[in-house]
Amino acid sequence: MIPKTSFQSLLLLLFSFQFLNAQQPQKPSSGDIYEQVQKLNFLGSVLYVAAHPDDENTKLISYFSNEVKARTAYLSLTRGDGGQNLIGAELREMLGVLRTQELLAARRIDGGEQLFSRANDFGFSKEPNETFSIWDKNQVLSDVVLAIRKFKPDVIINRFDHRSPGTTHGHHTASAMLSLEAFDLANNKNSYSNQLSNYEVWQPKRIFFNTSWWFYGSEEKFEKADKSKMLAINAGVYFGVKGKSNGEIAALSRSQHKCQGFGASGTRGDEMEYLEFLKGDFPKDKNNLFEGINTTWSRVKGGEAIGKIMNEIEANFNFKDPSVHLPKLVEAYNLVTKLEDKHWRELKKQELESIILASAGLFLEGISSEQSTNPGGEFTLRIEALNRSNQDIELTGIEFLNNPKSGLTAGKKLEKNKPFKMEKVLKVNENTAFTSPYWLNEKGTLGMYAVNDPNLIGKPDSEKLKLKWNLKICGQPFEFYREIAYKYSDPEKGEIYQPFEVLPEATASVIDDVTIFADAAPKNVLVKVKAGKATLKGKISLNAPKDWIVSPSEIDFEIAMKNDEKIVSFTVTPPSFESKGIIAPTITSDGKKYTSKLTTIQYDHIPKQSVLMPSEASVVRLNIKKAGQVIGYIEGADDEIPKSLKQIGYDVRIIKPAEITENSLKEYDAIVMGIRAYNVIPELQFKQRYLLDYVKDGGNLIVQYNTVGRRGFSFPNVSPYELQFSADRVTDENAKVSFLNATHSVLNHPNKITDADFEGWVQERGLYFPDKWAKEFTPILGMKDLGESEKQGSLLVAKYGKGYYIYTGLSFFRELPAGVPGAFKLFTNLISIGKQEKK
Repeated sequence: MIPKTSFQSLLLLLFSFQFLNAQQPQKPSSGDIYEQVQKLNFLGSVLYVAAHPDDENTKLISYFSNEVKARTAYLSLTRGDGGQNLIGAELREMLGVLRTQELLAARRIDGGEQLFSRANDFGFSKEPNETFSIWDKNQVLSDVVLAIRKFKPDVIINRFDHRSPGTTHGHHTASAMLSLEAFDLANNKNSYSNQLSNYEVWQPKRIFFNTSWWFYGSEEKFEKADKSKMLAINAGVYFGVKGKSNGEIAALSRSQHKCQGFGASGTRGDEMEYLEFLKGDFPKDKNNLFEGINTTWSRVKGGEAIGKIMNEIEANFNFKDPSVHLPKLVEAYNLVTKLEDKHWRELKKQELESIILASAGLFLEGISSEQSTNPGGEFTLRIEALNRSNQDIELTGIEFLNNPKSGLTAGKKLEKNKPFKMEKVLKVNENTAFTSPYWLNEKGTLGMYAVNDPNLIGKPDSEKLKLKWNLKICGQPFEFYREIAYKYSDPEKGEIYQPFEVLPEATASVIDDVTIFADAAPKNVLVKVKAGKATLKGKISLNAPKDWIVSPSEIDFEIAMKNDEKIVSFTVTPPSFESKGIIAPTITSDGKKYTSKLTTIQYDHIPKQSVLMPSEASVVRLNIKKAGQVIGYIEGADDEIPKSLKQIGYDVRIIKPAEITENSLKEYDAIVMGIRAYNVIPELQFKQRYLLDYVKDGGNLIVQYNTVGRRGFSFPNVSPYELQFSADRVTDENAKVSFLNATHSVLNHPNKITDADFEGWVQERGLYFPDKWAKEFTPILGMKDLGESEKQGSLLVAKYGKGYYIYTGLSFFRELPAGVPGAFKLFTNLISIGKQEKK
């Protein structure tokens, strides 16, 4: 077992003692402060590397941060945009924002820091060469090298094996390959030399692969494996100060990945983790990951005197009144500010500042009266400062960093337990950037985000507006930086903190992301205008593709109250032929043009997110025919297919599982199961017989994909015939599609399906195809990724009684909301099978 030592990271302290994205601030106990002192005394670091949110091993991150006391970070190459969402409708960029915040929520619990690269999670990839054909490998490698040079890890741990391409997600293997390559390049002054104007070269001591029996295929095989190059770590420790085991903390952290359904139960007792040595200096003591690395204060010149003070504080820590240590903490702080080593000086300086702030019981808060303002706008700031110690503390000044000339206050002695409060109207600079996620500011590519400011690369989130608090504590000047927050009281939840944001004065969004025209008849397209300030007046127009007609050309509007909305209606007439294009609203107000839409993401486990993107929507003119009219939809993991089906004239009615009875389904021409319905609705196991009886009596049941494996479903009789599910998928959205049964009605009635209908698909062809089925099923389509055998399970149709049972892994949940014409035609044919076309 690795011996217990001590340390802390800058961002861990910031996470613990400051506002993080305006979440409710932590109020550290004396036990928390004691742990921060321990972590301050450990000068060593670990970087954990993988590909996606939820790839990280939270047990190891928590272990290194809380037991070893090492500065620990997780580098996720992507933000998880390509995954699915079990808790809401966010997909692609919005899902990436949600999963970014879930990672930050996880790190707040397990004590790690969070880093990223510019790689975009474009969806499932089967092997790393495919991944690198879409990612810009050189850019992503540059980002990994930059992360190493900035973080300066002594030890790197890869989550995945770089030697096993094709056995797991291509992003997984790619992350390990890039990490191993960057291990050497980070210390090469000729590699990415443009980074060296701000950062130094750095050579980590050693790099490992976090292996387990899973990578060997079974526990028995792993038992027999050669472990001479492995370190075994017992991560099942118990933290008395926290009252939790490491497994319990890790589970709480893991459970923040809610949109992926990764809720986990805490574990207690011994739990072994294994690290396979890959490169560097193999530790002579296999029980000490940091063997040969000086992790004491003597690591830095001038550090011994600091270590003597801090080790004494740790050994004699006063849990009843940590403020008694303030004079010695201030003495150590003075010594830290004189360190020659810039890296450790800045880290430990800010760590000590946070410990001093917490030990003094200082409460510093700047609250805006409104949740948002605009560039050049004004807001009222409410300030509160409180000293809860017996120490001499003076508030010498407060500075609004966005506009230092605003002037706030100075020269106020903070007497014990007597709050200092004030209000002041502040003005934001005209050139202030919006507080939207920075990686979405510019249009990127399928595989990469465009981040033009090199200072932002790798950061988890955008900067918020801050205050600089100038104080004297025990005669020593300090500067503390705090984000301004917005706070209100909720009758149910109590005190709620949210980010204080800078947003445009006006935004507009088309209500429907995609509008489908099934014929040449015009439709009303609704556009929502949102006021980011009071008394917003202006005009709005709607740009459309060639051959599309919009009327009127512009609409006047006026909105009196900030955050209020107004919906205007344009009449859009499509061309007589099939066409697809983009419509985009533009607001003109006070001589300025606004072309962004504002999307809000709000869940209890993350801070509220306001995301600005170009305001665009798709319009699609189809020549589509359909049979059947009334569709029952059983919602699974949230998708937008019901909305898409309504667009082409279907009467779609949501069916709750409790409503499914013997006679309740007769009114429907077809019933569609939402994606992963059997995964997320356990009650369906009791209702499945009614669904199959519905088919037997003449109905059409369309079952969309469900996952298999650890989080898959296990109850029988999902299908009336044998149907074996698998993880087969085709990730190339342009993969050639062959018609296995070209005369089958689903390819001919009421719409003729051709090769052209598989053009323009997004992200993938489909996923989780069955790989074995009964003879009653007819496979309709064949497809494959490069170098693989053809998969024939993407669309299976079986006659059952008087009706039809259809199982499909085709990614309709992506294609219909994206307005892919061929996907609409094929899905309409599935609904229409066995029915006469409606005239």
